[in-house]
Amino acid sequence: MILFAKRSFRSSAFAVVAALAFMVAFSCQQQPQRQPGKIIPLEQPDGEWRSLGRDLSFTRYSPLDQINAENVGSLEIAWRFKQENYGLSPAIGGQSSEATAIYVDGTAYVTAGLRRAVVAIDPGTGEALWSYRPQEDPERFQKAPRPSPGRGVTFWTDGKGDNRIYTVSKGFYLHAIDAETGELVESFGTGGVVDLMAGLRKRDDVDMAGSIGSSSPPTIVNDVIVVGPALAAASGFRPANVANTPGDVQAFDVKTGAPLWTFHTIPDEGETGVETWENDSWKVIGNTGVWTSISADPELGYVYLPVECPTNDYYGGQRPGDNLWANSLVCMDAKTGEMVWHYQIVHHDVWDYDNPAAPILADLTIDGQNRKIVIQNTKQGYSYVFDRVTGEPIWPIEEREVPQSDVPGERTSPTQPHPTNPAPWEQQGISEADLVDFTPAVKREAIKVLSQFRSGPLFTPASLGDAEDGTQGVIQIPGANGGVNWNMTSFDPILGVNYIPSNTSISRLALQTGSDESGVDFHQSFGRVSTRVFGEILLSKPPWGRITAIDMTSGDHMWMVANGDTPQAVKDLPQLRRANVPKTGKATRVTSMVTSTLLFAGEGYGGDPFLHAYDKSTGDVVASIELPAAMSGMPSTFMHDGKQYIVFTIGERGMPAEFVALTLPDAE
Repeated sequence: MILFAKRSFRSSAFAVVAALAFMVAFSCQQQPQRQPGKIIPLEQPDGEWRSLGRDLSFTRYSPLDQINAENVGSLEIAWRFKQENYGLSPAIGGQSSEATAIYVDGTAYVTAGLRRAVVAIDPGTGEALWSYRPQEDPERFQKAPRPSPGRGVTFWTDGKGDNRIYTVSKGFYLHAIDAETGELVESFGTGGVVDLMAGLRKRDDVDMAGSIGSSSPPTIVNDVIVVGPALAAASGFRPANVANTPGDVQAFDVKTGAPLWTFHTIPDEGETGVETWENDSWKVIGNTGVWTSISADPELGYVYLPVECPTNDYYGGQRPGDNLWANSLVCMDAKTGEMVWHYQIVHHDVWDYDNPAAPILADLTIDGQNRKIVIQNTKQGYSYVFDRVTGEPIWPIEEREVPQSDVPGERTSPTQPHPTNPAPWEQQGISEADLVDFTPAVKREAIKVLSQFRSGPLFTPASLGDAEDGTQGVIQIPGANGGVNWNMTSFDPILGVNYIPSNTSISRLALQTGSDESGVDFHQSFGRVSTRVFGEILLSKPPWGRITAIDMTSGDHMWMVANGDTPQAVKDLPQLRRANVPKTGKATRVTSMVTSTLLFAGEGYGGDPFLHAYDKSTGDVVASIELPAAMSGMPSTFMHDGKQYIVFTIGERGMPAEFVALTLPDAE
């Protein structure tokens, strides 16, 4: 077992100097220039999209080229599929669905509605072929901490006719469904279902039914199903109890559902890393799950776990120490459950800087060497890049001193890891020089807003909402919802370029004393203090949402563009009537994919209703296709009956979610 502790990489002995021009790997018809990378075997036809990331490397890349720069502007809606018949939330008049459709052998599969039904769809017409509605414990269904329609399903085949769809239901059960009929596979688990709570550790006085679930599809590699959990959101930033369910990762046999191993993301007594949970806090604290997707290398037999932060998100005084394996990228042997290597990306997290996106795997030529790499993109606007076999950083990662907390009982880590390459792709921290300045009046108001709070560089910790210095918390940039999140990024394995949609999320980190009943010393305060200028303008200079293209053979930034137009509410402000406001983009979760011809990106829930097609080499918008509503899920693309389709979820407040399919018009 190879273990790398948090300060293992201060030495430059592991550094790989980044300075290489593109190397010739092989030619590509659409991109004739020299190529630095190669595609990791996808084990699927070019025209299919068999998993959330399309491949286990989570590139979200398709080699299809029927839709290209010359014709993309003529895309039209082929069909629309409403989700409301599968469960509608009356509280918001609809639901924000994040589901991504997969496509296998002529059929599309997806989760739909708040029932999280699994639906097989005819990709050419949008007709439902069959649907499966999970039947589960009513209490667990009602208390589910992750009640969304889910992000999709996972396909598996033995190559001999046994084709299955796997899904995790709201009540936290793993279901195996016959891909042809929509019926449960009776030989899997108990009648086709595995209870994912059965093998987990339980904390005293914690209702597991309301504390743990998942909205991400499982990962399947070499006939092993790996399932990570998500914990209740409120249990992170404002927990009802200092104790909470640990977010253990589980693995099962793909054919039978038999349990194979469990990884304790919070170690038990005698296990490696338990000493980093001081004062026996490992006995009580929870969360530390893997709520986003898990990537895998089938040739190595490894899975890569992007682990989240512990309870609670913004105060760690009751869990002193570095808190392994929280906020770590953990490489594990999928067959045995043995840890191969790890790297803790944030020590003793008090910012909710969990690892929010599946790591990207790539084979690239870097500094003249063929390297197998893994890229962990983060909320804090950094890309952490490692050799995925050994865990050594591709470029040096420096432990740098960071500001310290003055909240009673808190002891933050004196240093945090900062990659030296690539450079950050999001704004990090804030000072007066970073404030929005469309007009002198806007700048004056921004200074006034900022003066109510503490501010500083990246990793400035939370403060009391009623601090003695008169401030009302800390302005955190990027906040807990940015730079990247579950919407992930896209990676072109031929060009070696990572396309990173991100947003300049702003959070107010303010703590207040917890209740005696909860046992929580401090938790997040929800004060009414605004962090916006004139109610609509973000505090920092734009862009507020962006897409950055990074050459991962060198770490160089190729281009950066705003992810859309300026929000209409900002344009309409009377204070900006005579101002020259630039294109700001939006602080939304942009969803994207990349093909051999173009980068595609929607603006995310809360953005404008467009699918933008970008030139991959420049970031120029080639075409913008108007949609019935903003995209809320990640797109996928496939070839069906000789036509390329692009399918995604749309939805906004007041409108039930729909799946929409775009394709080119028939030739006249």
